[in-house]
Amino acid sequence: MRAKTTLLALTLAAAFGGFAATAMRDALQQPAAATPPGSAAVPMVALPAAVDGQPLPSLAPMLRQVTPSVVSVHTKQRVRVSPFGNDPFFRRMFPELSQERINESLGSGVIVDAAQGYVLTNHHVIEGADDVSVTLSDGRTLEAEFIGSDVDTDVALMRVKASGLTAIPLAQDSNLQVGDFVVAVGNPFGFGQTVTSGIVSAVERSNVPGVGFQNFIQTDASINPGNSGGALVNLRGELVGINTASFNTQGSMAGNIGLGFAIPIGLARNVMTQLATTGSVQRGTLGVDTQTVDARIAQGLGLEAPRGAVVTRVYGGSPAADAGLRTGDVVIAANGQRIDNSEALRNFQGLQTLDAPVTLEVLRDGKPLKIDTRLRALPRDGASFDPRLAGATLADLPEAVRRQNNRIGGVRIEKVAPGSRAFDNGLREGDLILAANSGEFRDLAGFRDSLANRPTDLAMRISRGGRIYNVIMR
Repeated sequence: MRAKTTLLALTLAAAFGGFAATAMRDALQQPAAATPPGSAAVPMVALPAAVDGQPLPSLAPMLRQVTPSVVSVHTKQRVRVSPFGNDPFFRRMFPELSQERINESLGSGVIVDAAQGYVLTNHHVIEGADDVSVTLSDGRTLEAEFIGSDVDTDVALMRVKASGLTAIPLAQDSNLQVGDFVVAVGNPFGFGQTVTSGIVSAVERSNVPGVGFQNFIQTDASINPGNSGGALVNLRGELVGINTASFNTQGSMAGNIGLGFAIPIGLARNVMTQLATTGSVQRGTLGVDTQTVDARIAQGLGLEAPRGAVVTRVYGGSPAADAGLRTGDVVIAANGQRIDNSEALRNFQGLQTLDAPVTLEVLRDGKPLKIDTRLRALPRDGASFDPRLAGATLADLPEAVRRQNNRIGGVRIEKVAPGSRAFDNGLREGDLILAANSGEFRDLAGFRDSLANRPTDLAMRISRGGRIYNVIMR
């Protein structure tokens, strides 16, 4: 029993300082009270209410300030369900037999601006929802207005209109360290507001399955289904991250095993600013294609180790071209961040703010070189690519889709204005452009470069509903 008590004292010392452990040690040095004859010894350990007149440390005062800022998010989605399942023939023959079903889900959110009523949450919490409401810690339920979301970072912004809102302070210093104490607040499994605590297990995680651009805080504070969109705070009660995902080999619904992930507040703040201003997020690009340096490529380039992203193509007029980046250059770091492969370079670009300055560390002919440039966004209106695409809004594929299958490339059509030239040429919302006159491409930069010579006949290969079509525009 004495060994267990000593372990408790050491744990308290690690978490809250030495004074609690000192009190425990002093208690252990007192002589044990005699056990009355005929009575069984009942070992008991109790912490004192105070030490030297000071109460024992507690997270409760900090949490009283934090919890009013964390809300429960309720979503409803209306879907049509046919008794014929996925049979296309009978579904077309008897559409009147379809019935409406309401899918409901729960998540969490954080009030970050009380005056504007802004609430941050995850994109996947509100994705596809027809109605969204939030329940405050005081029991009020409010309708939420959708402002915008970014699928690639899984950040969404909503607005609620009410008085008496409490916003959480955002951490200014994002330099979290492994071992820092953190507390997660959210609505796991719909139980209601719940608090869990732990430490920062790792930072800058970028290998989480099924997620787009990544720079996660990893924590062992319990994050379960329903915690998504909730707050990860430091011991000062400042928001350091937005809880996003947990990992369990048995599936997320199997519960927490100490592998939770949160979006750093610096990244969430940058996305929120763009969403509040324009309702969407624009990203810059270097304008290059790269390939991961493997052992064969490293040997061919005379490199000491198979590491980095080798530039295989530099698009004309791109930031990379203007800065002097060349085919064959090997990028090994960006803004001091190690680049081990092609995916790491794409992830780096996706996490930077628009027009952000970038210093690339490259190897050219085996010699180190630094190149300074800035990330620029490409226009997304089809007319800027080719007049025959006027009326179409283009976008890169979601990064999560690319991560699932690295061979997938192309450009998706986000919107098509009815009656526009693109619409009359047969393009529709949701189409995926796989190739154009000069061949296949991976993204908007590649598509733009393939149309640089303005071909007389614009030929494109398009995927729609799982089928491939060839379209020629004149």
